[in-house]
Amino acid sequence: MIYQIYPRSFQDSNADGVGDLAGIEQRLDYLVHLGVDAVWLSPIYPSPMFDFGYDVSDYCGIDPLFGDLTAFDRLLTAMHSRGLKLLMDFVPNHSSDQHPWFVESRSSRENPKRDWYIWRDASADGGPPNNWVSDFGGSSWQWDATTQQYYLHAFLPQQPDLNWRHAELREAMMNVLRFWLDRGVDGFRMDVLWHIVKDDALRDNPINPDWTSDRTQRDQLIQLHSTDQPAAHEIAAEFRTLADNYGDRVLIGEISLPNDRLARWFGTAERPEVHLPTNFHLIECEWNAPTLRRVIADYEASLPNFGWPNWVLGSHDAPRIAARLGDAQSRVAAMLLLTLRGTPTLYQGDEIGIGEVTIPRDQIRDPQDLRQPELNIGRDRSRTPMPWDDSAFAGFSVNDTWLPLNPDWRQRNVATQEADSQSILNLYRTLLSLRRSHAALSNGDFTLLDSDDDVLAFERRHGDEHLLIALNLSEQTRSLPVPSKAALVTVLCSTVSLRAIDGTLAPNEGLLLQLADSEDRSGQVL
Repeated sequence: MIYQIYPRSFQDSNADGVGDLAGIEQRLDYLVHLGVDAVWLSPIYPSPMFDFGYDVSDYCGIDPLFGDLTAFDRLLTAMHSRGLKLLMDFVPNHSSDQHPWFVESRSSRENPKRDWYIWRDASADGGPPNNWVSDFGGSSWQWDATTQQYYLHAFLPQQPDLNWRHAELREAMMNVLRFWLDRGVDGFRMDVLWHIVKDDALRDNPINPDWTSDRTQRDQLIQLHSTDQPAAHEIAAEFRTLADNYGDRVLIGEISLPNDRLARWFGTAERPEVHLPTNFHLIECEWNAPTLRRVIADYEASLPNFGWPNWVLGSHDAPRIAARLGDAQSRVAAMLLLTLRGTPTLYQGDEIGIGEVTIPRDQIRDPQDLRQPELNIGRDRSRTPMPWDDSAFAGFSVNDTWLPLNPDWRQRNVATQEADSQSILNLYRTLLSLRRSHAALSNGDFTLLDSDDDVLAFERRHGDEHLLIALNLSEQTRSLPVPSKAALVTVLCSTVSLRAIDGTLAPNEGLLLQLADSEDRSGQVL
């Protein structure tokens, strides 16, 4: 299980109201107790912080806000001593406009690093070279008055896109990976990986006929020429070759695409690409049993025979699980995430059920929200500091925090939930412990079952072990779907409370049951 840490919001150790590496080190035993295998750290590199670290000004350093390389090495050693893996957040699509490479690139058209970025003349009417739209709204092109050309930025103007078709730039970025791998990191989560190569002719993107005004400006266009280009797969294969040279390392690609195109990022058995192309479908789909059944079945069917699934329910970019689904269904979602086949990723704070957080307009920090406020797509509400206890500033800091805390932090915090055996935190701990102790959950086969329209049910099998997971996504009691000739051996977990099984699912209940053939009379026939 991968646990995502947003470093600014995990633990402050130096009283500046912002989380840091030393703070993360202080909380490692919490992660061990939770049952984490690996930690993905959102960016910690030096950065002007226009996009909170995703605008990198030095790929081989640590921003002083978080510490330094000595603090990083200490954290890595402490993690490895506890059996935890560390995954860095690598940002290959763009750098900061304050990175020395871009400072050189924009200094003159003749600079040797000019083509490390994507520069083009204005169109005939003096406007941008094409119609591409930034993910944060507005044109993807920024005019540079000094050199009289436009440069490309898929995100903020302060985040110019790197030119991965340039051999020297490509090798420089490969050296960045080598720097961190030599230091001992266990792999990388690769930010917006499907963006890294663009159509060489920079053709206009086609108009999206299905666009509506409640969607982002970017979605006015179909991202045909600005993302997911064939050459990007060649680079991903090079990343994989490099990582494999270091032994047991993992690459996770952030890729938001339909299943058929997502699956291509596994590469082939002969030329593999990333180990885990991120599967965002559970974040993006409607929360009902028929939709979930279809989403899960379609994703499983799309995987190559050598591909391993992965599942994500929350992140620093998505609304909180409990805000989307409510408290009761967020417990059901926890059981779903941790019993599906594949590697789950859990975002910090979701394990204690942090819900809706309203950020006052004068405290908003997210550039996406500031640039498109009418869409209500702000990410700050998912990035609020982790509440550890009910002391001042929730045990996160001894000073004002960089973003407000969740409004119910005095009741919803780690310490309070550790003391409550029925808390969602202890549900996560139970489920993660079961994943470790039951091979059917960690490595078993997966089969979806027919069930009531409000119930999602599936089996996990490994050897002689047979598990049933049944999730009631409604507010009503529903029938418990059971495979034929099955007998109940043990109730391993309920999202509501352990109880006698009577052939039903309580409202908002998820059940994890151990089964056996009905001929085994030690079990209750269902």
